[in-house]
Amino acid sequence: MKKDNLVIFMPSIEGGGVEKNLFIIANYLSSKIEGIKLITTSTEFSHKFKNIHTVKPWFSFIKLNSRKIKYFICLVELLKMMICGKKFTVFSFQANLYCIIICKIFNKKIIIRSNSSPSGWSKNFIKRKIFKLVLKSADKIIVNSYDFKKQFKSMFNLKVKCIYNPLNKIEIIRLSKQKIYFPFFKKDNKILKIITIGRFTDQKDHMTLLKAVNLIKNEINFRLLIIGRGVNESLMKNYIINEELNKNIKILNFQKNPFKYLKLADLFVLSSKFEGLPNVLLEASTLKKFIISSNCPTGPKEILLNGNGGSLFKVGNYKELSKKIIEFKKNKNKMKKKKNLNYNNLFRFNYDNNLKKYLTEINNIIK
Repeated sequence: MKKDNLVIFMPSIEGGGVEKNLFIIANYLSSKIEGIKLITTSTEFSHKFKNIHTVKPWFSFIKLNSRKIKYFICLVELLKMMICGKKFTVFSFQANLYCIIICKIFNKKIIIRSNSSPSGWSKNFIKRKIFKLVLKSADKIIVNSYDFKKQFKSMFNLKVKCIYNPLNKIEIIRLSKQKIYFPFFKKDNKILKIITIGRFTDQKDHMTLLKAVNLIKNEINFRLLIIGRGVNESLMKNYIINEELNKNIKILNFQKNPFKYLKLADLFVLSSKFEGLPNVLLEASTLKKFIISSNCPTGPKEILLNGNGGSLFKVGNYKELSKKIIEFKKNKNKMKKKKNLNYNNLFRFNYDNNLKKYLTEINNIIK
């Protein structure tokens, strides 16, 4: 019988940047390590995993909307595996405290990959103390940016390993070449074509972008395409209708291939309140798009070379963002230097090198 060397714990898979990294990293590991299992409630994504057995909770056929319930179900499955006495290491693709606690109770090694800045999930003193107490018992913590690493050091005094997200430039460029008919982004140099891609949540703060373009709707001719889905969709649509922005803004649901739309845009905007290392900025830079991003913790400043490879604005400051958009519109040629500088520095996110780093760290713990 094949032993279970590694159990990947990812209760909820939603199709965003974190999930893209999960597919890439998990499939690479499965080509190097035998006996990998995945615990998740999102079994509709099972086909994306190669040589990985998906552990299906007994009531996974029920559609669950609560993330807390999904986590509980997967923790029960993990607990069942541990009670059976099997020897394995857990790789949690999210910093789940209960997962760490269960692993330590059953004397299992656990590797944590934290995906978003602690600024978003440890705001008060008591929470920080609890997180520090539990996180320090993990056998390895991996983060995806050096600013993120500094935050872990300053907030929790914990030593972590930074491994950048592996960027598959070849695949992004290939997918971007798929031809589409999309008259909303018609070929007209007088129209500024803006795009943003991400979940419709408070973290992504789409309202800051909507308020920014509303300020300039009478100054420049623009089209804004928003790709994603989430709990704030109604809020966003109501704002668009109330401010009479229907002709300027289009919302598309989650796209399996957003790159064919991204390729058509002039400008990419990220308005997040916090991140880890936003994959979407790496993808936009791969397709040589100019980027305006909030200077949120963590990732954008690091990707955009402190603003030398793009433009940064203060989190939530829609007035500053509106000025940045106008500045780009008036100085497109000047902005090319920044765009090219950012593209030329994407080597930091090399696909093969960063995947090998993951393998090394995980093998060190398994052994």
